[in-house]
Amino acid sequence: MTALLSVRDLRVVFGVSRRSAGTVAVDGVSFHVAPGQVVGLVGESGCGKSVTSLAVMGLLPRRGVRVSGSAVFDGDDLLTLPEAAMRDRRGRDLSMVFQDPLSALNPVVPIGIQVTEVLRRHRGLTSGQARGEAETLLRRVGIPDPGRRLREYPHQLSGGMRQRALIAIALACRPRLLIADEPTTALDVTIQAQILALLAELVRDTGTALVMITHDLGVVAGLCDEVNVLYGGRVVERAGRHALFATPRHPYTHGLIGSIPRLDAEPGAALTPIRGSVADNLAWDSACAFAPRCPRVLADCRALTPPVTGEPAGLLRCHNPMPAEVAR
Repeated sequence: MTALLSVRDLRVVFGVSRRSAGTVAVDGVSFHVAPGQVVGLVGESGCGKSVTSLAVMGLLPRRGVRVSGSAVFDGDDLLTLPEAAMRDRRGRDLSMVFQDPLSALNPVVPIGIQVTEVLRRHRGLTSGQARGEAETLLRRVGIPDPGRRLREYPHQLSGGMRQRALIAIALACRPRLLIADEPTTALDVTIQAQILALLAELVRDTGTALVMITHDLGVVAGLCDEVNVLYGGRVVERAGRHALFATPRHPYTHGLIGSIPRLDAEPGAALTPIRGSVADNLAWDSACAFAPRCPRVLADCRALTPPVTGEPAGLLRCHNPMPAEVAR
């Protein structure tokens, strides 16, 4: 399939100044998304998932931040588009569901204005048409009594309702590319299922390309076609969802899946978390960033950058991967 979005060698560095080279947050991430495809970005907090999405959307601050690489959307590199052109793209062709709705929504503007604004600007609806469409959108994402909710401010809504309102804004113009950053974090399980079904319907019926950023591997298993596992700002493993869950090859991927609580486990069985934290890493230029936490670490892992294998069908970045026959 022809990719709608192609991200190549994306690199984001924060804290750049005359005195400092800065801190690398995203270090050469590449992935592709085709129309009607769901691609997952998975990893612990601090692995570079959200920064990757903000860079693609052109929402990172310009001062003290250096972004390089390319993010080609429908023939245009989003990283080099003028801000006016990006404003025309955002909301119409590409949208994003942010992780924290309380900070993403304007606290002094009613929900109705925030939903109808995008409808009037990008779809040319009148005030009355936009309000009717806004009520339909809120009802579609599971918000009861949408007419009343449109008159309320973000602080008057619960956390789950704020998240659903944010999803409604993102879906308002039926975007060709939707980036969802932990879209179901603040929702209970029944609303989670409803929102995931809504996203799956959007992809199926309109051919929208969806980038799903999540910690929830259950969401990945049920929704994503392809999964990119990030660690230390780089993709360490890429595979189709069935192959990834059946035979995870990278020790980090294996650890993420192994840390999921299982219903068939013995009562009182201990969980198996990945030791250490994301802060315990090494520079990719001279080692494997995961080496300080890896149970399969070798001497080469601390001295050499791991090779990349498996392209173009997949990707694996590891000196000592899990054997395929025992990776389960």
